Amino acid sequence: MRVALIILLLASPAFAQTSASPVSALSTCGPADVNFDVKPDQAQPVLAPASGKALVYVIGDIGENGYGWITMKVGMDGSWMGATHGNSYFSFAVAPGEHHLCSNWQEKLKMYSSLYSLASFNAEAGKIYYFRTRASILGGLRLDLEAVNDDEGRYQVESFPAVSSRPKK
Repeated sequence: MRVALIILLLASPAFAQTSASPVSALSTCGPADVNFDVKPDQAQPVLAPASGKALVYVIGDIGENGYGWITMKVGMDGSWMGATHGNSYFSFAVAPGEHHLCSNWQEKLKMYSSLYSLASFNAEAGKIYYFRTRASILGGLRLDLEAVNDDEGRYQVESFPAVSSRPKK
């Protein structure tokens, strides 16, 4: 009887596993059919997050090449948060905790629109986070979404215009 009980206890974690299908990494983004209109915004950089929140800046950095036509959608935790166009930025508040970001090149051509990049972070209330999204055409198509340090983030936010974006209808 004891042997049967021990075997049952050792086997119980195997029975606890579910047969749910794994979640796709791209579920972090948002619906694939959503595209954005991006317009200049007169917003000034926010110096401190709202009480109990963290602040995220997303910076579109197209670099020296000047591909000003590039629009990057950025999603978090399964919803699109907005988009950048050329060298620009937008920001949004987040609750503390673990968050997953996604960037996607908004383009009609599949070879560009199939490019994604992912990042994650653990937000703490009162902190500001800077993420940069960049696309590269030279040397092969590539899309990057990466955290940048506070100094670089503040510099780019001070250097680039703010934008607002809305889903196209």
